[in-house]
Amino acid sequence: MNKTQREAIFRRLQEANPEPTTELRYGNHFQLLIAVILSAQATDRSVNQATAALFRRVRTPQAMLELGEAGLKQHIRTIGLYNSKAKNIIATCRILVERHGGKVPRERQALEALPGVGRKTANVILNTAFGEPTIAVDTHIFRVANRTGIAPGRTVLQVEKKLLRAVPEPYLKNAHHWLILHGRYTCTARRPRCPDCPIRDLCEYRHKPEAG
Repeated sequence: MNKTQREAIFRRLQEANPEPTTELRYGNHFQLLIAVILSAQATDRSVNQATAALFRRVRTPQAMLELGEAGLKQHIRTIGLYNSKAKNIIATCRILVERHGGKVPRERQALEALPGVGRKTANVILNTAFGEPTIAVDTHIFRVANRTGIAPGRTVLQVEKKLLRAVPEPYLKNAHHWLILHGRYTCTARRPRCPDCPIRDLCEYRHKPEAG
């Protein structure tokens, strides 16, 4: 795929959704961090359902520590892996209070040092909370990047690095959200909705169904 194609793809995605953002619901950077940790191997919808009551009660790391691991589990028990996630969140909150003044750090190294936070979660926080031009490659982005030909790669890290080079600079900040939403609602895993796709003619997927 050439530069002109990529430019056209992201221009159309921008025209369709000028201000994309995460579908996770949160009120501050701390709540976003917790929501992203919880979203691992879970849907945004299930996370939002679980955090609706939790976030009314907990807005800071200190408040989460006061709730405690057992109390947190009561709020998130409908989410997969909730036991390990609760343990990691409490440990993360303790580090945020003791080392970062209760604030979510803006540095990648500090983020990735938090329990339950890997490169993908750190990228989401850097992009969504702080506006950094990062791309968190989840299953949707990995699929879209490979299927369309925008940035094919065999590993998540390979796709991330290729996307950072391939996405035109004016679109880089929002590319993360456009690609996730495109994969979630249009370029779906089993049956991509090619006839309804705004970038159908630019995509290099070989098995596009006929329009109509």
